Amino acid sequence: MNGEVTSSPARTPGTLYLVPVALGDVPWTRFLPAQAQAITAGLHHFIVETARAARAHLKQLDYPHPLRETDIRELPADPAQTHHAALDALLAPALAGNDVGLMSDAGCPAVADPGARLVARAHALGIRVVPLVGPSSILLGLMGSGLNGQSFAFHGYLPVAEAERDATLRALEDESRRLGRTQICIETPYRNERLFDALLKQCRAETRLCVACDLSTPAELLLTRSIRDWRKAARPALAKRPTLFLLLA
Repeated sequence: MNGEVTSSPARTPGTLYLVPVALGDVPWTRFLPAQAQAITAGLHHFIVETARAARAHLKQLDYPHPLRETDIRELPADPAQTHHAALDALLAPALAGNDVGLMSDAGCPAVADPGARLVARAHALGIRVVPLVGPSSILLGLMGSGLNGQSFAFHGYLPVAEAERDATLRALEDESRRLGRTQICIETPYRNERLFDALLKQCRAETRLCVACDLSTPAELLLTRSIRDWRKAARPALAKRPTLFLLLA
């Protein structure tokens, strides 16, 4: 022996799979390709928005392993807590060579979702990121709206205060008219009807509004009308239902 110390080679990181989940209570075969389900079924480590929702989604995906033995870690709810050390701790299994799944509470992770910060950190750490095919309410709504799919913007939740919300709606409509851009937003389900009323009140008669509700489920509602026609039509039942609002002036 010559006294030399040899170091073991660095372990290759695992892959971070971005796993889409259902937008409602439907069998996984209706919204996910078999390959994506098979990849998810082979994972033992998950980073999720909330653990309770993740366990329900894994059951819906016919996940074959005992959930009590599955490593499920929650993303911090507070963006201030998603500093590098916290994200590195969540990604520790991937850094150790294990594949990891990232799941949102609904639809695609990292799109209008806190998982984006984790994905950015995975790239910085040299972890391979693989998005799997699955439902996105934003894209499904845009596809079905008949509005401009070449230029669009998702604004998430609008202000809760009535005056600020109404001013925001008018500004979004003005921008849509000026740029030909489809504007997309959501609301907490119990406030859907208030936002719908505000849209009918604040927007011009010729502006087109799409209401996309319970997408990809048997209860799906997807209708595009002018504000003028919405004002004449029977009100859609939107209370407590996941709904996307899209407008084009």
